[in-house]
Amino acid sequence: GISITGGREMKKWLNRLYEKSELRFALVWIVIYCAANSFANPISEAIGIDSSAALLFNAIFTIVLFMWIKEKGLMQYYGLCSTDVSAGKFLWYVPLILFMSRNLWLGFAVNLPAVDTVCYILSMLCVGFLEEVIFRGFLFRALAKENVNQAIIITSVTFGLGHILNLFNGSGMDLIANICQVIGAISCGFLFVIIFYRGGSLIPCIIAHSVNNAVSVFANEAEFTVEKRLLLSVVNMVIVIAYALILCRTLPKDKNKGAVQAPK
Repeated sequence: GISITGGREMKKWLNRLYEKSELRFALVWIVIYCAANSFANPISEAIGIDSSAALLFNAIFTIVLFMWIKEKGLMQYYGLCSTDVSAGKFLWYVPLILFMSRNLWLGFAVNLPAVDTVCYILSMLCVGFLEEVIFRGFLFRALAKENVNQAIIITSVTFGLGHILNLFNGSGMDLIANICQVIGAISCGFLFVIIFYRGGSLIPCIIAHSVNNAVSVFANEAEFTVEKRLLLSVVNMVIVIAYALILCRTLPKDKNKGAVQAPK
């Protein structure tokens, strides 16, 4: 009874927030997501299982948002649907496959115990879904109502800068690695929003994002010297930005695909 009542109240709160302002809805979810994942690292450390708290938070958020989007009839609006653009137009997603494998370019390593590894992978799969829906879905759609080009820039930069939190949330990331992550996230954010806006589907972005994050648990960190990290970041940026620019020239320019209105 309590869980059902809580679920109903949550749904009512989401509906009220969304109906007042799509932009406010997006910003509130960004704050909730960032805050929860910042607290997750020390909680997981206290539990003794890496990513355990992050998995709990992100799994709950994933279920809540997916069910809410589905019940509101917003699956197509937020890109949780297939694209009608042929795979050939996307270069058969080969650059995305390269992006997904980038954490293994310097080799494979087992960095965590089995249970921790499973928690990390499952949490990162949820993160891929949540970050795409929140940034490319909620935030981009809200901003694109006024100006699409500004929406593309703002969502890309906001997504990248959000990763600065990894310097302070107990993740253990050093400054150079974080700078590379932020710059890489901005370029990836630009690519993903182009894929969504011009193709109408977030699914390729969710898959690429989730897999890239999940396999990072097997990255050979011993080989990631500062020089190699910087070099790999440059290579990744070249691939991502070149792919985004190619898609800008080759994908359909029908703006209706990217400006579909939310159901009333």
